[in-house]
Amino acid sequence: MHKLAAKHTSYRDYIQFKILVIILLVILTIVAALIAITAGSAGLTIKEVLYTLAGRGTEMNKTVVLGLRLTRVVTSIIGGIGLGITGCAMQSILRNPLASASTVGVSQGAAFGAAFAIVVLGAGVQYYTNEAVTVTSPYLVSICAFAFSLLSTFVVLGLSKFGDVSPETMILSGVALSALFGGGTTIMQYFADDVSLSAIVFWTFGDMGRTSWKQIIIMAVVVLFASVYFAFNRWNYNALQSGENSAKGLGVNVDSMRLTGMVICSFTAAVIVSFVGIINFVGLVSPHVMRRIIGDDYRFLLPASALMGALMLLFSDTVARMVVAPVVLPIGAITSFLGAPLFLYLLFKGVKNK
Repeated sequence: MHKLAAKHTSYRDYIQFKILVIILLVILTIVAALIAITAGSAGLTIKEVLYTLAGRGTEMNKTVVLGLRLTRVVTSIIGGIGLGITGCAMQSILRNPLASASTVGVSQGAAFGAAFAIVVLGAGVQYYTNEAVTVTSPYLVSICAFAFSLLSTFVVLGLSKFGDVSPETMILSGVALSALFGGGTTIMQYFADDVSLSAIVFWTFGDMGRTSWKQIIIMAVVVLFASVYFAFNRWNYNALQSGENSAKGLGVNVDSMRLTGMVICSFTAAVIVSFVGIINFVGLVSPHVMRRIIGDDYRFLLPASALMGALMLLFSDTVARMVVAPVVLPIGAITSFLGAPLFLYLLFKGVKNK
Protein backbone atom coordinates (compact mmCIF):
# COMPACT_ATOMS: atom_id res chain seq x y z
CA MET A 1 0.00 0.00 0.00
CA HIS A 2 2.82 2.35 0.90
CA LYS A 3 4.57 1.51 -2.38
CA LEU A 4 1.44 2.40 -4.37
CA ALA A 5 1.12 5.70 -2.49
CA ALA A 6 4.80 6.45 -3.12
CA LYS A 7 4.40 5.74 -6.85
CA HIS A 8 1.31 7.95 -6.99
CA THR A 9 3.17 10.78 -5.26
CA SER A 10 6.16 10.34 -7.57
CA TYR A 11 3.97 10.49 -10.69
CA ARG A 12 2.14 13.54 -9.35
CA ASP A 13 5.46 15.30 -8.75
CA TYR A 14 6.54 14.26 -12.24
CA ILE A 15 3.48 15.90 -13.79
CA GLN A 16 3.62 18.99 -11.57
CA PHE A 17 7.25 19.67 -12.49
CA LYS A 18 6.47 19.62 -16.20
CA ILE A 19 3.43 21.85 -15.75
CA LEU A 20 5.51 24.31 -13.72
CA VAL A 21 8.13 24.41 -16.47
CA ILE A 22 5.46 25.24 -19.06
CA ILE A 23 3.97 27.94 -16.81
CA LEU A 24 7.45 29.41 -16.35
CA LEU A 25 7.95 29.44 -20.13
CA VAL A 26 4.65 31.30 -20.58
CA ILE A 27 5.73 33.92 -18.02
CA LEU A 28 9.17 34.28 -19.63
CA THR A 29 7.57 34.70 -23.06
CA ILE A 30 5.32 37.49 -21.77
CA VAL A 31 8.27 39.23 -20.09
CA ALA A 32 10.43 38.83 -23.21
CA ALA A 33 7.61 40.29 -25.34
CA LEU A 34 7.35 43.37 -23.11
CA ILE A 35 11.12 43.85 -23.16
CA ALA A 36 11.15 43.47 -26.96
CA ILE A 37 8.50 46.18 -27.30
CA THR A 38 10.45 48.57 -25.06
CA ALA A 39 13.75 47.96 -26.90
CA GLY A 40 14.52 50.71 -29.38
CA SER A 41 15.37 54.36 -29.86
CA ALA A 42 12.00 55.61 -28.55
CA GLY A 43 13.02 54.71 -24.99
CA LEU A 44 9.66 53.36 -23.82
CA THR A 45 9.25 51.88 -20.36
CA ILE A 46 7.26 48.74 -19.59
CA LYS A 47 4.68 50.91 -17.80
CA GLU A 48 4.23 53.06 -20.92
CA VAL A 49 3.91 49.94 -23.06
CA LEU A 50 1.21 48.51 -20.79
CA TYR A 51 -0.67 51.83 -20.81
CA THR A 52 -0.47 51.93 -24.61
CA LEU A 53 -1.69 48.35 -24.99
CA ALA A 54 -4.60 49.25 -22.71
CA GLY A 55 -5.49 52.16 -25.04
CA ARG A 56 -4.34 54.91 -22.69
CA GLY A 57 -1.01 55.86 -24.27
CA THR A 58 0.00 58.97 -26.17
CA GLU A 59 -0.38 59.14 -29.95
CA MET A 60 3.39 58.84 -30.37
CA ASN A 61 3.52 55.76 -28.16
CA LYS A 62 0.58 54.22 -30.02
CA THR A 63 2.40 54.74 -33.31
CA VAL A 64 5.59 53.14 -32.02
CA VAL A 65 4.02 50.27 -30.08
CA LEU A 66 0.98 49.38 -32.18
CA GLY A 67 2.27 50.43 -35.58
CA LEU A 68 5.88 49.26 -35.46
CA ARG A 69 6.91 46.98 -32.62
CA LEU A 70 3.83 44.94 -31.81
CA THR A 71 3.77 43.33 -35.25
CA ARG A 72 7.41 42.23 -34.82
CA VAL A 73 6.73 40.76 -31.40
CA VAL A 74 3.55 38.93 -32.44
CA THR A 75 5.27 37.61 -35.57
CA SER A 76 8.21 36.37 -33.49
CA ILE A 77 5.91 34.60 -31.03
CA ILE A 78 3.74 32.94 -33.70
CA GLY A 79 6.70 32.05 -35.91
CA GLY A 80 8.67 30.67 -32.97
CA ILE A 81 5.73 28.57 -31.80
CA GLY A 82 5.26 27.18 -35.30
CA LEU A 83 8.92 26.34 -35.87
CA GLY A 84 9.36 24.90 -32.37
CA ILE A 85 6.35 22.61 -32.46
CA THR A 86 6.94 21.43 -36.04
CA GLY A 87 10.58 20.64 -35.22
CA CYS A 88 9.45 18.61 -32.21
CA ALA A 89 6.83 16.77 -34.26
CA MET A 90 9.29 16.02 -37.08
CA GLN A 91 11.78 14.54 -34.65
CA SER A 92 9.08 12.19 -33.39
CA ILE A 93 7.63 11.32 -36.80
CA LEU A 94 11.03 10.53 -38.32
CA ARG A 95 12.39 9.18 -35.01
CA ASN A 96 15.50 11.27 -35.52
CA PRO A 97 16.76 14.02 -33.19
CA LEU A 98 18.30 15.90 -36.13
CA ALA A 99 14.99 16.35 -37.95
CA SER A 100 13.71 19.88 -38.49
CA ALA A 101 12.44 22.03 -41.33
CA SER A 102 16.01 22.97 -42.28
CA THR A 103 17.67 19.55 -42.02
CA VAL A 104 15.12 17.66 -44.14
CA GLY A 105 15.21 20.23 -46.93
CA VAL A 106 11.87 21.90 -46.22
CA SER A 107 13.28 25.39 -45.62
CA GLN A 108 15.60 25.23 -48.63
CA GLY A 109 12.76 23.92 -50.79
CA ALA A 110 10.61 26.81 -49.64
CA ALA A 111 13.45 29.22 -50.43
CA PHE A 112 13.74 27.81 -53.95
CA GLY A 113 9.98 28.12 -54.42
CA ALA A 114 10.07 31.72 -53.26
CA ALA A 115 12.95 32.49 -55.63
CA PHE A 116 11.01 30.83 -58.46
CA ALA A 117 7.98 33.01 -57.71
CA ILE A 118 10.10 36.16 -57.59
CA VAL A 119 12.21 35.53 -60.70
CA VAL A 120 9.94 33.52 -63.01
CA LEU A 121 6.49 34.73 -61.90
CA GLY A 122 7.50 38.32 -61.17
CA ALA A 123 6.60 38.53 -57.48
CA GLY A 124 9.37 41.02 -56.71
CA VAL A 125 9.22 44.43 -58.40
CA GLN A 126 10.32 48.02 -57.97
CA TYR A 127 7.74 50.64 -58.95
CA TYR A 128 10.09 53.62 -59.08
CA THR A 129 13.86 53.87 -59.01
CA ASN A 130 13.84 55.61 -55.62
CA GLU A 131 11.60 52.99 -53.95
CA ALA A 132 12.70 49.85 -52.16
CA VAL A 133 12.29 46.48 -53.79
CA THR A 134 9.39 44.58 -52.27
CA VAL A 135 7.74 41.20 -52.64
CA THR A 136 4.45 42.30 -54.19
CA SER A 137 2.70 38.92 -54.19
CA PRO A 138 3.42 37.26 -50.83
CA TYR A 139 0.59 34.76 -51.28
CA LEU A 140 2.00 33.61 -54.62
CA VAL A 141 5.38 33.26 -52.93
CA SER A 142 3.76 31.23 -50.15
CA ILE A 143 2.08 28.87 -52.62
CA CYS A 144 5.34 28.25 -54.49
CA ALA A 145 7.27 27.86 -51.24
CA PHE A 146 4.74 25.30 -50.01
CA ALA A 147 4.81 23.34 -53.28
CA PHE A 148 8.59 22.88 -53.28
CA SER A 149 8.80 22.22 -49.56
CA LEU A 150 6.16 19.53 -50.06
CA LEU A 151 8.27 18.02 -52.84
CA SER A 152 11.18 17.71 -50.43
CA THR A 153 8.88 16.14 -47.84
CA PHE A 154 7.57 13.49 -50.23
CA VAL A 155 11.11 12.54 -51.26
CA VAL A 156 12.12 12.02 -47.61
CA LEU A 157 8.91 10.09 -46.90
CA GLY A 158 9.44 8.00 -50.02
CA LEU A 159 12.85 6.94 -48.74
CA SER A 160 11.28 5.93 -45.43
CA LYS A 161 9.29 3.24 -47.27
CA PHE A 162 12.49 1.25 -47.80
CA GLY A 163 13.00 -1.09 -44.89
CA ASP A 164 16.80 -0.83 -44.82
CA VAL A 165 16.93 2.98 -44.79
CA SER A 166 18.11 4.27 -41.43
CA PRO A 167 17.01 7.57 -39.87
CA GLU A 168 20.53 8.88 -40.46
CA THR A 169 20.18 8.15 -44.19
CA MET A 170 16.90 10.06 -44.28
CA ILE A 171 18.56 13.10 -42.72
CA LEU A 172 21.46 12.84 -45.17
CA SER A 173 18.94 12.72 -48.01
CA GLY A 174 17.50 15.94 -46.61
CA VAL A 175 20.99 17.47 -46.67
CA ALA A 176 21.36 16.39 -50.31
CA LEU A 177 17.99 17.93 -51.18
CA SER A 178 19.03 21.12 -49.40
CA ALA A 179 22.14 21.28 -51.56
CA LEU A 180 20.07 20.64 -54.68
CA PHE A 181 17.57 23.39 -53.90
CA GLY A 182 20.40 25.69 -52.83
CA GLY A 183 22.09 25.18 -56.19
CA GLY A 184 18.83 25.90 -57.99
CA THR A 185 18.36 29.09 -56.01
CA THR A 186 21.92 30.17 -56.87
CA ILE A 187 21.32 29.56 -60.58
CA MET A 188 18.15 31.64 -60.43
CA GLN A 189 20.02 34.44 -58.67
CA TYR A 190 22.71 34.31 -61.35
CA PHE A 191 20.23 34.85 -64.19
CA ALA A 192 17.96 37.27 -62.30
CA ASP A 193 17.93 40.99 -63.01
CA ASP A 194 18.95 43.47 -60.31
CA VAL A 195 15.40 43.95 -59.03
CA SER A 196 14.62 40.23 -58.72
CA LEU A 197 18.01 39.53 -57.19
CA SER A 198 17.45 42.22 -54.59
CA ALA A 199 14.02 40.78 -53.77
CA ILE A 200 15.47 37.28 -53.30
CA VAL A 201 18.28 38.53 -51.06
CA PHE A 202 15.83 40.64 -49.07
CA TRP A 203 13.50 37.67 -48.63
CA THR A 204 16.19 35.18 -47.58
CA PHE A 205 17.70 37.53 -44.97
CA GLY A 206 14.78 37.03 -42.60
CA ASP A 207 12.96 39.91 -40.95
CA MET A 208 10.20 39.95 -38.35
CA GLY A 209 9.16 43.46 -39.34
CA ARG A 210 8.00 42.78 -42.89
CA THR A 211 4.68 41.12 -42.00
CA SER A 212 1.32 42.88 -42.07
CA TRP A 213 -1.53 42.11 -39.69
CA LYS A 214 -3.26 40.19 -42.48
CA GLN A 215 -0.21 37.97 -42.92
CA ILE A 216 0.09 37.57 -39.14
CA ILE A 217 -3.51 36.33 -39.02
CA ILE A 218 -2.75 33.78 -41.75
CA MET A 219 0.31 32.58 -39.83
CA ALA A 220 -1.71 32.40 -36.61
CA VAL A 221 -4.47 30.31 -38.20
CA VAL A 222 -1.98 27.88 -39.74
CA VAL A 223 0.08 27.56 -36.53
CA LEU A 224 -3.08 27.12 -34.43
CA PHE A 225 -4.35 24.36 -36.72
CA ALA A 226 -0.97 22.60 -36.62
CA SER A 227 -0.73 22.93 -32.84
CA VAL A 228 -4.21 21.45 -32.33
CA TYR A 229 -3.39 18.55 -34.66
CA PHE A 230 -0.10 17.78 -32.91
CA ALA A 231 -1.71 18.07 -29.47
CA PHE A 232 -4.45 15.67 -30.56
CA ASN A 233 -1.79 13.13 -31.62
CA ARG A 234 0.45 13.52 -28.57
CA TRP A 235 -0.23 9.97 -27.35
CA ASN A 236 0.55 8.58 -30.80
CA TYR A 237 3.94 10.31 -30.74
CA ASN A 238 4.65 8.78 -27.34
CA ALA A 239 3.74 5.35 -28.70
CA LEU A 240 5.98 5.85 -31.74
CA GLN A 241 9.04 6.30 -29.50
CA SER A 242 8.84 2.58 -28.65
CA GLY A 243 9.14 1.64 -32.33
CA GLU A 244 6.80 1.35 -35.28
CA ASN A 245 5.76 -2.21 -34.48
CA SER A 246 4.87 -1.30 -30.91
CA ALA A 247 2.92 1.73 -32.10
CA LYS A 248 1.00 -0.37 -34.63
CA GLY A 249 0.26 -2.88 -31.90
CA LEU A 250 -1.31 -0.06 -29.88
CA GLY A 251 -3.58 0.84 -32.80
CA VAL A 252 -1.59 3.72 -34.29
CA ASN A 253 -1.80 4.07 -38.07
CA VAL A 254 1.88 4.94 -38.42
CA ASP A 255 1.95 5.50 -42.19
CA SER A 256 -1.08 7.78 -42.18
CA MET A 257 0.15 9.71 -39.13
CA ARG A 258 3.61 10.15 -40.64
CA LEU A 259 2.29 11.36 -44.00
CA THR A 260 -0.27 13.75 -42.52
CA GLY A 261 2.15 15.02 -39.89
CA MET A 262 4.92 15.75 -42.37
CA VAL A 263 2.52 17.53 -44.73
CA ILE A 264 1.28 19.73 -41.86
CA CYS A 265 4.86 20.37 -40.72
CA SER A 266 5.84 21.33 -44.26
CA PHE A 267 2.86 23.61 -44.76
CA THR A 268 3.40 25.36 -41.43
CA ALA A 269 7.13 25.84 -42.00
CA ALA A 270 6.53 27.00 -45.58
CA VAL A 271 4.01 29.66 -44.53
CA ILE A 272 6.31 30.97 -41.79
CA VAL A 273 9.40 30.98 -44.00
CA SER A 274 7.55 32.61 -46.91
CA PHE A 275 6.49 35.54 -44.73
CA VAL A 276 9.59 36.10 -42.58
CA GLY A 277 12.45 34.45 -44.50
CA ILE A 278 14.75 31.57 -43.61
CA ILE A 279 15.07 31.02 -39.86
CA ASN A 280 17.69 28.45 -38.86
CA PHE A 281 18.10 26.32 -35.73
CA VAL A 282 14.88 27.32 -33.91
CA GLY A 283 13.04 24.16 -34.91
CA LEU A 284 16.12 22.02 -34.28
CA VAL A 285 17.36 23.38 -30.95
CA SER A 286 14.09 24.14 -29.12
CA PRO A 287 12.98 20.48 -28.74
CA HIS A 288 16.49 19.47 -27.63
CA VAL A 289 16.61 22.12 -24.91
CA MET A 290 13.22 21.16 -23.51
CA ARG A 291 13.90 17.43 -23.85
CA ARG A 292 16.87 17.91 -21.52
CA ILE A 293 14.60 19.57 -18.98
CA ILE A 294 11.29 17.69 -19.08
CA GLY A 295 12.05 14.47 -20.97
CA ASP A 296 10.42 12.75 -23.95
CA ASP A 297 6.76 12.88 -22.89
CA TYR A 298 5.14 14.58 -25.90
CA ARG A 299 2.14 15.67 -23.84
CA PHE A 300 4.46 18.30 -22.38
CA LEU A 301 7.35 18.37 -24.85
CA LEU A 302 5.20 19.74 -27.69
CA PRO A 303 3.94 22.87 -25.87
CA ALA A 304 7.31 23.37 -24.16
CA SER A 305 9.15 23.25 -27.51
CA ALA A 306 6.65 25.71 -28.99
CA LEU A 307 7.18 28.19 -26.15
CA MET A 308 10.94 27.75 -26.28
CA GLY A 309 10.83 28.51 -30.00
CA ALA A 310 8.90 31.70 -29.29
CA LEU A 311 11.47 32.71 -26.65
CA MET A 312 14.39 32.04 -29.01
CA LEU A 313 12.86 34.05 -31.83
CA LEU A 314 11.87 36.94 -29.55
CA PHE A 315 15.36 37.11 -28.07
CA SER A 316 17.03 36.83 -31.49
CA ASP A 317 14.88 39.61 -32.97
CA THR A 318 15.61 41.89 -30.02
CA VAL A 319 19.35 41.24 -30.39
CA ALA A 320 19.12 41.85 -34.16
CA ARG A 321 17.56 45.26 -33.54
CA MET A 322 19.85 46.36 -30.70
CA VAL A 323 23.39 45.20 -31.55
CA VAL A 324 24.14 47.85 -34.20
CA ALA A 325 21.01 50.02 -33.84
CA PRO A 326 19.40 51.57 -35.81
CA VAL A 327 20.51 48.93 -38.35
CA VAL A 328 18.48 45.71 -38.09
CA LEU A 329 20.59 42.60 -38.65
CA PRO A 330 19.15 39.56 -40.50
CA ILE A 331 17.41 37.44 -37.88
CA GLY A 332 18.41 34.24 -39.66
CA ALA A 333 22.05 35.08 -38.98
CA ILE A 334 21.32 35.81 -35.31
CA THR A 335 19.46 32.52 -34.76
CA SER A 336 22.39 30.69 -36.36
CA PHE A 337 24.95 32.47 -34.17
CA LEU A 338 22.93 31.71 -31.04
CA GLY A 339 21.60 28.27 -31.98
CA ALA A 340 24.75 26.61 -33.31
CA PRO A 341 26.85 26.95 -30.10
CA LEU A 342 23.85 25.93 -27.98
CA PHE A 343 23.25 22.85 -30.11
CA LEU A 344 26.93 21.87 -29.94
CA TYR A 345 26.85 22.28 -26.16
CA LEU A 346 23.79 20.03 -25.87
CA LEU A 347 25.35 17.52 -28.26
CA PHE A 348 28.67 17.18 -26.44
CA LYS A 349 27.01 17.27 -23.04
CA GLY A 350 24.85 14.34 -24.09
CA VAL A 351 27.89 12.41 -25.34
CA LYS A 352 29.73 13.12 -22.08
CA ASN A 353 26.78 11.95 -19.98
CA LYS A 354 26.69 8.69 -21.91
